[in-house]
Amino acid sequence: MESERKIKVLITKVGLDGHDRGAKVVSSLLKEAGMEVVYLGMFQTPENVVRAAIEEDVDVIGLSCLSGEHITFTPRIMKLLKEKRIDGVLFIIGGVIPLEDIPVLKDMGVNEVFTAGTLTGPTKGTNFSSLLAYRLQANSLFFVPMCLCHFVPE
Repeated sequence: MESERKIKVLITKVGLDGHDRGAKVVSSLLKEAGMEVVYLGMFQTPENVVRAAIEEDVDVIGLSCLSGEHITFTPRIMKLLKEKRIDGVLFIIGGVIPLEDIPVLKDMGVNEVFTAGTLTGPTKGTNFSSLLAYRLQANSLFFVPMCLCHFVPE
């Protein structure tokens, strides 16, 4: 019997953003949901992110940004992805993202943006593990946000 391939997600932070709690929590939640997570950590360059995405053969790149540098680094990451002909990888950003920046990021090619305060569950008592049981179906993938500022504990 052939085993189903796990969704592989790269979680990272670029630039001088030194706040990594949200990225670490999301990494743990994704692992609990059965995904394989590669956490690069803080202070990465766009080149390191794209290199790791290629080497690790990831399905998703998740960029956590709490420093306001999302507009600075996203074009460089998108350019490198295009140069390396990596078009099957979904690119998501989460964190402290002003609402007016979301259309700009999507125009750059970002697949989804999660702002600070995005809920991971609709009601108290929600089992987060069940909420995170995601599957690749019809080339779509749903994500938990990078910043879990207002989640309701179980």
